[in-house]
Amino acid sequence: MLHVHRAVFVQVAGLVIVSIAVVLLSLFFPVADWLADVQEHVMGWGAWSAICYPLLYACCNVLLLPGGFLSVGGGFFFGLWWGFLIVLVGNVGGAALSFYISRWVGKRWLRRRLMRNATLEALEPAVEREGWKIILLSQLHPLFPTSLLNYLYGLTRIRFRTCMLWVAIGQAPGLFLYAYLGTLGQLGLRLVRGKTHPRAIEYLLWSGGLLASAVILFLLGRIALRLLQEAQALAKGPSDERTEVSATRELVLERSVK
Repeated sequence: MLHVHRAVFVQVAGLVIVSIAVVLLSLFFPVADWLADVQEHVMGWGAWSAICYPLLYACCNVLLLPGGFLSVGGGFFFGLWWGFLIVLVGNVGGAALSFYISRWVGKRWLRRRLMRNATLEALEPAVEREGWKIILLSQLHPLFPTSLLNYLYGLTRIRFRTCMLWVAIGQAPGLFLYAYLGTLGQLGLRLVRGKTHPRAIEYLLWSGGLLASAVILFLLGRIALRLLQEAQALAKGPSDERTEVSATRELVLERSVK
């Protein structure tokens, strides 16, 4: 559904490639110092950094650009809780803009474009039928194209406030994990530069927190995927039954004519 396996491969491969590239570059260049300079430069903007960062995130969301690195960057630049809050605000802001564009600006054009995708076409009646449940489930899965789905929600009759509420709730676990990864990157940078000397128990806590967050998100994603498939099947059911009834009637009419 929605090419989940392909999305998994792309994101995992991207993370591995970036990690390997950073390690290799660190052998020849002062990458840690460069990253520290970037971090200090961003934080030097003060309150403006907390304003501009979610705006940049929202723009990426609207333009359907991948926001994973920006989500990790939120934790890297601002720490766990502030980073999580900032990327959540940016994500919901982008969802609101996409919803507005879809519902009130380019509804006809977007409907023609989005309905070419069989999965999105099947999801639309599911959203109409189940409402907030489908929005929550589709946002819970970390590898779904949520930026694209935000445009789909605008084509339905669901209320704006309801949609934004469940987008925020559904996105929260995945964004928290991304921010956590960024925070670990921040701590790793301090460790490499010799600015922190954690004890063994701290390593255990960091690793345990990351593992627990990843497992919870994985389980939520599996549950969401299964429930979405069931909701899709239910949404398709009535239309399929009407099609079968129509076909039966046509067959009876043909036989009566003969």
